[in-house]
Amino acid sequence: MPSFDEVLKEAGEFGRFQKRVFFLLSQTGITFSSLFASVVFLGRAPDSFWCRIPGAAELSDRCGWTLEEERNFTVLPLHLGNESVRGECERLDVAWDSSASCSSPLARYGNHSTGSLPLAPCHDNWLYEQPHSSIVSEYDLVCGNAWMLDLSQAILNLGFLAGAFILGYAADRYGRICIYLLSCLGVGICGVIVAFAPNFTVFLIFRFLQGMFGKGTWMTCYVIVTEIVGSDQRMVGIVIQIFFTLGIIILPGIAYLIPTWQGIQLAISLPNFLFLLYYWVVPESPRWLLTRKKGEKALKIMRNIAKHNGRFLSPHYSEITISNEEVSNPSFLDLVRTPQMRRNTLILMYAWFTSALIYQGLVMRLGIIGGNLYLDFFISGVVELPAAFLIIVTIDRIGRRLPFAVSNIVASVACLITAFLPEDIPWLKTTLATLGRLSITIAFEVVYLVNSELYPTTLRNFGVSLCSSLCDLGGIIAPFLLFRLAAIWLELPLIIFSILAAICGLLVLLLPETKGISLPETLEDVEQLPSHFGKCGKKRKHRDTNSYI
Repeated sequence: MPSFDEVLKEAGEFGRFQKRVFFLLSQTGITFSSLFASVVFLGRAPDSFWCRIPGAAELSDRCGWTLEEERNFTVLPLHLGNESVRGECERLDVAWDSSASCSSPLARYGNHSTGSLPLAPCHDNWLYEQPHSSIVSEYDLVCGNAWMLDLSQAILNLGFLAGAFILGYAADRYGRICIYLLSCLGVGICGVIVAFAPNFTVFLIFRFLQGMFGKGTWMTCYVIVTEIVGSDQRMVGIVIQIFFTLGIIILPGIAYLIPTWQGIQLAISLPNFLFLLYYWVVPESPRWLLTRKKGEKALKIMRNIAKHNGRFLSPHYSEITISNEEVSNPSFLDLVRTPQMRRNTLILMYAWFTSALIYQGLVMRLGIIGGNLYLDFFISGVVELPAAFLIIVTIDRIGRRLPFAVSNIVASVACLITAFLPEDIPWLKTTLATLGRLSITIAFEVVYLVNSELYPTTLRNFGVSLCSSLCDLGGIIAPFLLFRLAAIWLELPLIIFSILAAICGLLVLLLPETKGISLPETLEDVEQLPSHFGKCGKKRKHRDTNSYI
């Protein structure tokens, strides 16, 4: 009896049907990457703000002051008394009442120079020139509350982490397309609630939920795409990353055109409702249906794929069965039960953690070094585009393992050299930083492909979701690690990134090579993958079991 991959080859491994599904699901990458990096623009630092003196609002209304006039009365005397004080986190420890003069409200303190007036820390009552431009001005995430902005990104990554476990498990149990559609609905609804959150607590709660559902859309669409194409066409798993990069490139344009953070939030959330239309055009993964003993539905989908691809399945494909491997609800123990699975899982978890930590760290580092935020972010996105093309050119010629290792090593060297380069040669510093960003992007994209190729069908979605959860852990740690270490020495985070990437580059050499090998269907298939010290090996022979159609 022929295997599933042989039937897929007869129906068309990447025909018109798969190309249509691939293009439709790839759009998820644009919305997910926009959510992933949105904090850069949702949390823009306000151009100008200051702390109001108690009673200043009432006095300003009575005197008819403009914002500039109020600021001159509030901040200018403070600055004249102490040039290091800007009036953002400290204010004069005075209060204005109805007896204060409109022309000189500090006249009542005439016996004191402004420099001798006591100061008080500002805990609230900030005034912004653009009050709704970002969540920073919306929820007063300044001065002593500035750490809450980092918390908002950590909460989003915590949502990604929860989505990897909860929705990854659900997709293996209840189906890929069902969880994908549910996740799209969740991202849209939670995104709208985030945009109109009445306070920061509500904002964080639904930011977490949006992250959880967002991870569900991205991971599930990726698995669907890789499961409906043949082993020679799994490069689509790399190409789909281009759409993630497109989202990074488009995001600064959206932020530039939309002046408020609510508008940006809605712009990246509402498109998810359109993905619900995929219910009528994207089928369930036939590979998953086989593992759930739904052979008739899988055969029906395969015939539909063949029809759209202009092919015809042989009439003797009249029934479909699954492997004699018991299908059960997946757990972490399944990922470490056998030696090869255990090695793969631990290395992949570290690779995910490292790639995410370095990638997010380099992206957020743009905000530390200054410059034009919109232009710098756009350029950083464009830099990522060659990554997918470099992978496409090399990965089917020399395999997965070597590019995976080399990209990490190059990123390590680039970060290390950049950290010790003097500031008076900015062109070389920028070039090496760009090389590091490109290299870690390649590593980030390769780990997606390799992860899906090293797990059997019964554990694939759960395995990818669980391993990629370390990516989310890296995302949680990244903002705190970057800003705390940069406060000690601006380049210290680059040293840490270099060490982590070097270790990863060596570890991935221990993974088996999967070039040209059919997706494993069972745990036994995984154990038979080529040794990490061997050659690429021959394609796995199809065993005469009832795991075929």
